[in-house]
Amino acid sequence: MEALDYRSLGLRVGLEIHQQLNTKHKLFCECPTSMRDESPHYEVQRKLRPTQSELGEIDIAAQFEFKKGKWFIYEGYEDSVCLVELDEEPPHPLNQEALDVALQVALMLNMTPVDEVHVMRKIVIDGSNTCGFQRTARVAMNGWIDDEEGRVRILTLSLEEDAARKIIEDDKSIRYRLDRLGIPLIEIATGPDIHSPEQAKRVALRIGQLLRATRKVKRGIGTIRQDLNISISGGARIEVKGVQELDLIPKVIEYEVQRQLNLLKIRDELIRRGVSDFEENYYDVTDIFMNTQSRVIKRAISSGGTVFASVLPGFAGLVGMQIQPGRRFGTELAERAIVESGVGGIFHTDEMPAYGISKEEVEQLKRKVGAKELDCIVFVAADKDKALSALKAVIARAKEALKGVPNETRAANPDGTTRYMRPMPGAARMYPETDVPPTVISPDRIEKLRATLPELPEQKVARFIKDLGLPEDLAKLMVRSVYL
Repeated sequence: MEALDYRSLGLRVGLEIHQQLNTKHKLFCECPTSMRDESPHYEVQRKLRPTQSELGEIDIAAQFEFKKGKWFIYEGYEDSVCLVELDEEPPHPLNQEALDVALQVALMLNMTPVDEVHVMRKIVIDGSNTCGFQRTARVAMNGWIDDEEGRVRILTLSLEEDAARKIIEDDKSIRYRLDRLGIPLIEIATGPDIHSPEQAKRVALRIGQLLRATRKVKRGIGTIRQDLNISISGGARIEVKGVQELDLIPKVIEYEVQRQLNLLKIRDELIRRGVSDFEENYYDVTDIFMNTQSRVIKRAISSGGTVFASVLPGFAGLVGMQIQPGRRFGTELAERAIVESGVGGIFHTDEMPAYGISKEEVEQLKRKVGAKELDCIVFVAADKDKALSALKAVIARAKEALKGVPNETRAANPDGTTRYMRPMPGAARMYPETDVPPTVISPDRIEKLRATLPELPEQKVARFIKDLGLPEDLAKLMVRSVYL
């Protein structure tokens, strides 16, 4: 793909950087902040449900997770996991060591600390927290860092508890380990002031260097995670979760821009074809595939399943269109169906005949559902309820394509592409934590912390050049080294 002019495209990127702190205790109890490799001592099993906010609303993302109906299995250790992590005891007072580190980082980011730190509850019912919410506290606001492409605002810095560690997941349950739950975590959110993929990497590196300068942060894979909020003109804000490698940030942004541009092309082509809306439609087409050579469909039917199909009017050729490297619009339809219904995948006529499905079966399918030349047919082989649920998700996603790019939360893949996770959460997920008293931040405390701020990375570079006689490139390399 040719080089893109990101500023003319209206690219806006905001970073959310999550960094584990290397404190003696967890954020709301006296358990250690170490991860365990040995076999757990016990496990408990739970289910979670969404609750209303103070305004009587239920968050859309929480409702989405609840509909999956999964059990959560939690593994613990008798000597390093307590009743707080199991949600059998109220949280203890806020860890003041962690708060001091957060305040120091805020000062290095030119931020204004709050007068009082109030803990909030953020509803999260994907099982990653036993109580169904994550505790988070705003510590500072309105800072900035300078970059060669311009100043980037630092909107907020929060102190929160890390989530439980996911071990394995299947159709019915998710297994978590509680050693990570409650480890103090700093969340730093920038403004949407980043306008190129490389700038995003530089800003993330700069913030990471300031965090490491405290010598109070954990190191290694999984201890720092970057979420990216990405949009372009005419597109939508997409939150990409879980970018762990610094070098992957530019690629994720590049591929998300490609994705949004291609989704806008699909929208424009649908408009050109006169598609503005269509009715939901579901057809039982099991009889067409009774003698199919498709192993997937044959296995589904032999186990008592069915084959249901839906017509997407005007979508022919667009479902098979590539929107990211190795990913087509049909991939997005399939992911929505898989996440929301639990099916193994979908078929569509843009890729037929294939997978053991013959040309004759495709023609019969088109005749039975009355498909026209520019229509695409999507079909699913599963038990009836799952198949209909999958097609309902496909149709909902296809209707979103008529408007362009839907707001959603996506997960980063190792190659920089992304996959669907869940709808974008709303404001209904936050409400006050009543078990943890507020902490007053006195001016004296701030001044003491300001007087003991660590040496900044650029100060280290200058000192290495002056005192050690190192060339500039070697001095910068040392400052970036894990052995510093």
